[in-house]
Amino acid sequence: MAHKKGSGSSKNGRDSIGRRLGVKIYGNQYANSGNIIVRQRGTKHHPGRNVGIGKDHTLYAIKSGYVYFKKMKKNRSVVSIISSKKNKTG
Repeated sequence: MAHKKGSGSSKNGRDSIGRRLGVKIYGNQYANSGNIIVRQRGTKHHPGRNVGIGKDHTLYAIKSGYVYFKKMKKNRSVVSIISSKKNKTG
């Protein structure tokens, strides 16, 4: 008896785990200082006021406040942290 399976049946059995990317804290939600807002590959979202960027392009809150997403020129998305919901200057 063969000790290996026939060709084709066992060559397709690998799969990588998900990378858990995406938005972690959405717009108008409160973020504490240091919280991760977006995990991404490349700069799909760019950092704005009170938002830092890590070496793997992760956006995180520098100060506590409410998350605010805004579309800029050329369809660029900018993420900012504002201190109150009333003042939305990004």
